[in-house]
Amino acid sequence: MLLLQSDFKKTQQYLNASTLQHMKFTYTEKKDTRSGFGAGLLELGKTHPNVVALCADLTGSLKMDAFQKEFPDRFFQVGIAEANMIGLAAGLTIGGKIPFTGTFANFSTGRVYDQIRQSVAYSGKNVKICASHAGLSLGEDGATHQILEDLGLMKMIPHMTVINPCDYNQTKAATLAIADFHGPVYLRFGRPVVPNFTPANQVFVIGKAVLLQEGSDVSIFATGHLVWQALEAVEALAAKGISAEIINIHTIKPLDEAAVLASVAKTGCVVTAEEHQMNGGLGDSIAQLLARKKPLPLEMVAVKDSFGESGTPEQLMTKYGLDAAHIVLAVENVLRRKMSHVNS
Repeated sequence: MLLLQSDFKKTQQYLNASTLQHMKFTYTEKKDTRSGFGAGLLELGKTHPNVVALCADLTGSLKMDAFQKEFPDRFFQVGIAEANMIGLAAGLTIGGKIPFTGTFANFSTGRVYDQIRQSVAYSGKNVKICASHAGLSLGEDGATHQILEDLGLMKMIPHMTVINPCDYNQTKAATLAIADFHGPVYLRFGRPVVPNFTPANQVFVIGKAVLLQEGSDVSIFATGHLVWQALEAVEALAAKGISAEIINIHTIKPLDEAAVLASVAKTGCVVTAEEHQMNGGLGDSIAQLLARKKPLPLEMVAVKDSFGESGTPEQLMTKYGLDAAHIVLAVENVLRRKMSHVNS
């Protein structure tokens, strides 16, 4: 049974009024994750002479302008020719270069899927596909640009590593890490400013989930912008006497199966949270794992087979159920299912 509408409104009001003062994670500033990519790319330019950058006419939007200014001989502006950009990047790897391509997520995946599959992944080329403006939080640009299928598209390609960091610091750390990883990578980030709460000096380990808070009643696996929303939900859940374990799944593929299974062995039920279609995303990967290894009640906070629309990021995330209040609702629902599962 779902929560009553009055209960859901009370949860929203609590979250709006909460100062989150008891949370382990706090922030002093909000920053866009695409700027974390730009900062990481610039740093790589200074430490990795083989790193080159390619952009499809969106240098400022991808925050690649600092790299372009500092290393003009290692920057290639290909114009609005994304397929050509991927082909050029694949070719550059043959000469030992480490190419980072940059454009909007919609153009980085859907528009060039054939080139990524054939020229990059099938050939095992060391190309880093870096994509901004992903998901509903792109906002006013609307459904044509708000790709919600990119994680699924990329994770289905053999040998592709898929990464979706949660804030500026983690995006910068991920950018640095993928330069030293050999193989094709899809790195996803966004345009809106969001809380920057992870450590500035963190070491990003590809494929290793991050335990943010231990809990005993429910495991919440979140990725990208939904990680902070999951942390916000903790306060409302604690007020209801619910102990939630929060794990940041920044690497969608390869999934940290050991971390997932260890957590659910304690809690017995799962909520996943992501700014992506329910089909093909993080929740889909965890559901497959649980079906194979440990069937348990699971609820997914994700977009339910729908395109987006124009609006502010906040309006859209609330309308499509991608916020802390909806994570609380999902937890309430999965705990009911857990009790039925235990008693059956």
